[in-house]
Amino acid sequence: MNALDWLSLALVIIGGLNWGLVGAFEFDLVAAIFGEMSLLSRIIYILVGLAALYMLYFATRVGSDDKADETRTTRK
Repeated sequence: MNALDWLSLALVIIGGLNWGLVGAFEFDLVAAIFGEMSLLSRIIYILVGLAALYMLYFATRVGSDDKADETRTTRK
């Protein structure tokens, strides 16, 4: 995994934890730290969304790598 993979994973985890807090306790941690829909909060929300899109790509990439590895090992 490269740095972008790790960063995206961290942002998706942060976003998931934030949504868990919103759902369970009606508490938005990002808004509490950076302000309700402040510029910084919006940037964080956008980055989390972009990270989620990247994780979709990452999952398909890892999935196709696994299939390629299976094909190589079964052909031997």
